[in-house]
Amino acid sequence: MKTFKNIALVAHDNRKKDLLEWVSWNCGILLKHRLVCTGTTGKLVEQTLSTNAAMDDSPPRRPFMITKLKSGPLGGDQQLGALITEGKIDFMIFFWDPMQPHPHDVDVKALLRIAVVYNIPIACNRSTADFMISSPLMDEEYEPVVKDYSDNTQTRPAVIVNDNAVGILPLKVIFPITEWKDRYKVAPWLVRLEPSGDNGLENGPRRTLSRCVLWHRSDS
Repeated sequence: MKTFKNIALVAHDNRKKDLLEWVSWNCGILLKHRLVCTGTTGKLVEQTLSTNAAMDDSPPRRPFMITKLKSGPLGGDQQLGALITEGKIDFMIFFWDPMQPHPHDVDVKALLRIAVVYNIPIACNRSTADFMISSPLMDEEYEPVVKDYSDNTQTRPAVIVNDNAVGILPLKVIFPITEWKDRYKVAPWLVRLEPSGDNGLENGPRRTLSRCVLWHRSDS
């Protein structure tokens, strides 16, 4: 039975100190598991664990396992996301900085999103991390239930407004149709469609679609 966990450790610059304090405090537990870190965080975590292990008077453990990925802005977040999709990460400790903008915000959001999609536990602050690492499930095998999103595709009716050509570019403008609301009356770019057999909406409520005006270039 797999009792060790694959733990991802990530921290933004202003939160690295917080993460290292947490790692130092939980060194004895973390040394039993496999760690995956991004960039500089990985080097600092490795140094912290090595220092704490050297001061430990208990019988020597096997060498701790740590994988260091690239820095977050250089693709580390994407590497970690790929490991999550492959089922190689059991949970993630991500001390991100809510007070500072980041050049790789898109990657950060994508990483958090993929962690939710694959239903792995995420701790974004120390309190949550404390609860997670002290859970009895740390010493038990655990398989998260992953939602099947393959049948979650939502379809909406749409209208092809124009399929002519603008200049030399063939153009098809497709507008999605949504349910009509009375407040849409004040918007001249919204058009109400009455359900009928001709438009295929006879079994649904009144619908609306966006309207636009296309200017065509004259060839003469």
